[in-house]
Amino acid sequence: MLTKANISKVIKMINGLKLSPIFVLSLILMFNNFVNAQDEIQSVKIGLQEWMVENLNVDHYRNGDSIPEVKSQQQWSDLKTGAWCYYKNDSKNGEKYGKLYNWYAVNDPRGLAPKGWRIPSQSELLELQSAVNDNSNLLKAVGEGSGSGTGTNSTGFSVKLGGYRGYHGNYYYIGYDSYFWTSSEGTPPFASSMYVYSTGNYIFFYDFDKVYGFSVRCIRD
Repeated sequence: MLTKANISKVIKMINGLKLSPIFVLSLILMFNNFVNAQDEIQSVKIGLQEWMVENLNVDHYRNGDSIPEVKSQQQWSDLKTGAWCYYKNDSKNGEKYGKLYNWYAVNDPRGLAPKGWRIPSQSELLELQSAVNDNSNLLKAVGEGSGSGTGTNSTGFSVKLGGYRGYHGNYYYIGYDSYFWTSSEGTPPFASSMYVYSTGNYIFFYDFDKVYGFSVRCIRD
């Protein structure tokens, strides 16, 4: 795998060759862009797993195809294909909480997760639950929640309670709940999710209709 150290060695090797300065500059810029793209995704290791520390916030599949933003409640509730939205269609919420996706986007063969990452299965999120002894406070960002459900973020996972979009396209419980899709399908038309809430320190799993809009966290391949 390319790292900054490896790329520095490659650049030194290129500089030692008799190549066009413009060609050398192009190669250097290409390598720098590659490193910067990798650095944009921050991650944390919890147990044997490596996780993104922010909710997914992409509007294209891995192959470059656009994922539609759907604001209308009726259109959202009728969907059978991938879509995303911001909570209450407000892009400012996206800056903190990322996007909400239906499960059709999660399961699209074009790939929702960036290269090198994947949507976690239910079993992988159960492993995360076990790694923190079923204590969601260790996953919540500092100050998220209240009372016995206040986050300490000792894992660095940084859950922010971004709410969700319901079956009929309405929005619920920002600042109170956070729901995450898994890649695991339940009994049709349902799929598995993990969720935490603000006033308790447990982690829950439940199957919801695939049209719901939930956050997505990715795990390293």
